[in-house]
Amino acid sequence: MFDNREQLNSVKSILETTSGYLHPQYAASLAEFGVPRELPRSGGWILERSIPGTAFQDAMGCYPLFACHDWSQLAGDLEDLAEDLVSLSVVTDPFGEYDEALLKECFPDKVVPFKEHFYVDLEPPLEEYVESKHRRKARKALEQLHVEQCENAAAVREDWVRLYGHLIERHGITGIRAFSSTVFAGQFQVPGFVALRASCQDLTAGMALLYVQEPVAYYHLTAYSPLGYEMDASFALFWRVIEYCRGRGLKWLDLGAGAGMSADGQDGLTRFKRGWSTGTRSVYFCGRIFDRETYDQIVKSRGAQDTVYFPAYRSGEFA
Repeated sequence: MFDNREQLNSVKSILETTSGYLHPQYAASLAEFGVPRELPRSGGWILERSIPGTAFQDAMGCYPLFACHDWSQLAGDLEDLAEDLVSLSVVTDPFGEYDEALLKECFPDKVVPFKEHFYVDLEPPLEEYVESKHRRKARKALEQLHVEQCENAAAVREDWVRLYGHLIERHGITGIRAFSSTVFAGQFQVPGFVALRASCQDLTAGMALLYVQEPVAYYHLTAYSPLGYEMDASFALFWRVIEYCRGRGLKWLDLGAGAGMSADGQDGLTRFKRGWSTGTRSVYFCGRIFDRETYDQIVKSRGAQDTVYFPAYRSGEFA
């Protein structure tokens, strides 16, 4: 497989410094949604999926973001997929080293701005940019709640699954976003995983999950108990998350985007994240058709010619 020991050592070095969404274990954690496939030149991962009712396959990037080590090598990786897949869709890492020209080279069929991710520049003190209302709520919440990093993440995984169950029920979450306990079992073991827990008299009020890919930390998920909602645990957790990332010497914290597909910025999650952020970065939805004839045949057979969804034959899959 390897031509010499130098190549083997290079691969080992990359794995030792890889974490978070870049790590193969993160892709493996999503195996119930598709078969993980490495893109060896760029160092990214995708999930291959059978197209229902056909003998063909397509692929998607790992949820929620497609990340890779070397974006300049992605085009070569995608050329190698042409014989195996009908299409590929990804949502790009907001901190990836690419521009629109490179994305359009790799994904000639679809490159569109998808969402704006809020981020925090971790150099300034929190008091300089966090909204005054957020600061007040954080101070009040921290008077009642204790927030700490979970040194033994596996020990709190069941607690997290219970909290996430509240979130699923509260917001009617379905599909890939309704991560199963099996998915979380894998995600809690990915290098770079960090969990912070807010508690009151040792009762868990909420938890925040992060992935650290230096120099960036990515907010992954948060969930709260009914007590946590009453006590504004979200404000306590986000304050401590930012403090944790600053203490690690990281440069940025990606907070993700607002809720849903709307870009009007009026949903509560958008307003909440905006109050902590120092700026925004765009993520792009990208699509590529490798087998145009087969793609068109499947779309026609399903009467999906008029949808803007990509791939058109999967329209409504995450509704």
